Amino acid sequence: MAKSVPDTDGVYFVPAFTGLAAPYWDQYAKGMIIGIKGRTTKAHIVRATLEAIAFQVGENLDVMRKDSGLPVKFMRVDGGAVVNKFLMQFQANILDIPVDVPDIHETTALGVAYLAALGIDDFDNLDEISRKWKLSRRYEWNITQDHRQQLMHQWKRVVARSSKWIET
Repeated sequence: MAKSVPDTDGVYFVPAFTGLAAPYWDQYAKGMIIGIKGRTTKAHIVRATLEAIAFQVGENLDVMRKDSGLPVKFMRVDGGAVVNKFLMQFQANILDIPVDVPDIHETTALGVAYLAALGIDDFDNLDEISRKWKLSRRYEWNITQDHRQQLMHQWKRVVARSSKWIET
């Protein structure tokens, strides 16, 4: 559905249902959909919702890069959302790095099992476990730096509007 429209047509979704977490830490922010017009469709709202996920990940990765001083060359993702090709491509575009999707999408339980196996010496070390990870698909960014900056600038303007919506 998100691919059925060329963009959000100015619609943005801020999922601040219980405030904004990192990097904003604003418990008074409220979730909102902004930019709705008479021509807005469900597809625009779906696309805006998916884009919001990528924007939030992008902002958090920026903070991690700044705080650590370390470069991030790619991102490995997992979970149910990785099956959404639009989201994965948009995520790569926002991050400006490749996004790697594994063969096994739900890896949290697998990671726990691997660590348990390491604990009983079924694996010799973490490198042996790491070699078990297999790439299903890599998403490379395909937008310009200028376009990425415009998207992030507009996202930050929208988030600012949701900020401190209700203070007690």
